[in-house]
Amino acid sequence: MRAIQLQQTSAGPALIEADLPSPKAGPGELLIRVHAAGVTPTELLWYPTTHQQSGEARTGAVPGHELSGVVEALGAGVEGPPVGAAVFGMNDWFADGATAELCVTRPEWVAAKPAGLSHAEAASAPIGALTAWQGLYERAGLQAGESVLVHGGAGAVGIYAVQLARRRGARVVTTGSARNRYFLLELGADQVLDYHTERFDEVLQGLDVVFDVIGGETLERSWGVLKPQGRMVTIAAASEGTQDERTKQAFFIVEPKGDQLAEIAKLLDAGELRPIVQSVAAFADAPAAYLHPAKGRGKVVIDVAGAAEA
Repeated sequence: MRAIQLQQTSAGPALIEADLPSPKAGPGELLIRVHAAGVTPTELLWYPTTHQQSGEARTGAVPGHELSGVVEALGAGVEGPPVGAAVFGMNDWFADGATAELCVTRPEWVAAKPAGLSHAEAASAPIGALTAWQGLYERAGLQAGESVLVHGGAGAVGIYAVQLARRRGARVVTTGSARNRYFLLELGADQVLDYHTERFDEVLQGLDVVFDVIGGETLERSWGVLKPQGRMVTIAAASEGTQDERTKQAFFIVEPKGDQLAEIAKLLDAGELRPIVQSVAAFADAPAAYLHPAKGRGKVVIDVAGAAEA
């Protein structure tokens, strides 16, 4: 099968198109014929991309752990979804991903693809929407009437954090560029701060929740805008190995959860959540999409099957 594979070179990570053996669905697994895969450029540097679960070095990883496609086969003990069903979701970080014609996942990590979405739109949603859902609803316990600051509101995760926070009935402040101001207001933000010209920590105070996707100095400055019992949530990769206890408690990694995906699918189908596809790249252009990401709204998606808009 065709796949995009990671190779380490003296100049850094490189991605090549390779012909790999087709995977098989093991017990409790689904084999998916991939139509589209979401791009997370930082994934190339993640621990599961470069290491096996045992801790040994890993080579030749296939990136792309959010997908939309059709069930090709069921492993032993799997009762559904049936062969031919259109699904979207995630697969294991340590497994080969979805920038390939076929990939393996588990039935509890996918949900029925929203009928009103193209495969490209569906593939843009799982990681961003689940991260926002788990960060705001589970980790922060965001409640109606509370105030939340979402950093990077126009990004692949931020777009869902803004929408889900608004849906919960919170007052939503977000940072973004001036060109995205009206876009973010349309998504549901009450206030948009231009990070180029406005220092959020000089404007805001007494917030209930901060949802951080940036880390570094932005995260450090964010503690000061929280009320004494406020809650910080961060997904910034640089926070994973921190020794700071506050940041340890605030950091989390999204988990694939099919029941939450099913709820998200309902909202997407009903138009209560908007998927934002920055662009759709051809399979041959996948290496450039990962290695030379362009800034924009939402998520870049790889058209694996050659017809992801269908």
